[in-house]
Amino acid sequence: MVITTTPGFENGEIIEYRGVVSGEVVAGINFVKDFGASIRNIVGGRSAGYEEEIVQARDSAIKEMEGKAAAIGANAVVGVKIDFESFGNAGMIMVMATGTAVVVKNK
Repeated sequence: MVITTTPGFENGEIIEYRGVVSGEVVAGINFVKDFGASIRNIVGGRSAGYEEEIVQARDSAIKEMEGKAAAIGANAVVGVKIDFESFGNAGMIMVMATGTAVVVKNK
């Protein structure tokens, strides 16, 4: 399945719109990663633990969105937007991937 942030395809024609699909993931950050990020916040630098969690959550949200698109007969998702949100001191992040499920015919 093709997933893109653009509204269409260079080598394909959208022949049918199936509707908006989304995938949502809420992930918890464990204490060790949270502690490491706190230290990084003080001394500077990147937090590999948080980055890894965000990448995994993003990939899971996209995969869930893709599954929902396939379930309604789409073979692509266009106009994809990915949003991230943190839940204060709860150590939780939410990632949402949203797009339009379509049927594409190759040119």
